[in-house]
Amino acid sequence: MSLKGKTLFITGASRGIGLAIGVRAARDGANIAIAAKSDQPHPKLPGTIHTAAREVEEAGGKALAMQVDIRDENAVAEAAKKCAEHFGGIDILVNNASAISLSGTLETPMKRFDLMFGVNVRGTYVSSQACLPYLKQSAKAGRNPHILNLSPPLSMKAKWFAPHVAYTMAKYGMSMCVLGMAEELRKAGIAVNALWPRTIIATAALQMIPGIDPSEGRKPEVMADAAHWILTQPCGECSGNFFIDEEVLRRAGGSDFRKYAVDPGRTPRTDLFLD
Repeated sequence: MSLKGKTLFITGASRGIGLAIGVRAARDGANIAIAAKSDQPHPKLPGTIHTAAREVEEAGGKALAMQVDIRDENAVAEAAKKCAEHFGGIDILVNNASAISLSGTLETPMKRFDLMFGVNVRGTYVSSQACLPYLKQSAKAGRNPHILNLSPPLSMKAKWFAPHVAYTMAKYGMSMCVLGMAEELRKAGIAVNALWPRTIIATAALQMIPGIDPSEGRKPEVMADAAHWILTQPCGECSGNFFIDEEVLRRAGGSDFRKYAVDPGRTPRTDLFLD
């Protein structure tokens, strides 16, 4: 149950859940490629690829900070190549980067629509495609390769589409990549799974969404611990799943989730796409 010596390519890992997953793996002694856009400090969002790299190294791992727009297939291919050359391969891809706009059809500018589809769907597909040759090499070497998309279980209930059609389609696009690639890559020995939180996760990005109180959420570490469990499972026995963080941690023997709560005195708010 360790990621020691494994190399993870994580998109959007400069902050939030992506960073938490990287830091958790780093505690095992993993190598973390931080592929994100934030090279300079953002006026509203804390963290850059450089501050993330420091956190990874302080946790005991090795870091490679790369400024990458995951919508650019050439830039992603170059980043994957650089990561593989630097660390000797790629064993795990975490498609974490995502854009969100919880807006109705009239209120969603096409620029925002294109951003969500560009980052969520195209970015996930591009990153998977770029890392796939190295993941196949990892499989041949018996290094238990995984792809993990941070996306929800698929559901065709209208209530998940009606309030924000564009965002739902974009997130479900990531999940459809899991559905298809898990079966496509099964014979290649590469596991492909999705992970989604039972509750809202208190990240800096969440604070920018009106009407949502981060104190009703859990810390990103709950997703990091769940991701760690998934990524240490045998790839041949764990693929094509749409995991929920709380269910994963219960399976791993956890029962007390208060340590993840931002405010232990409040009941965590259930996330989107879950009944």
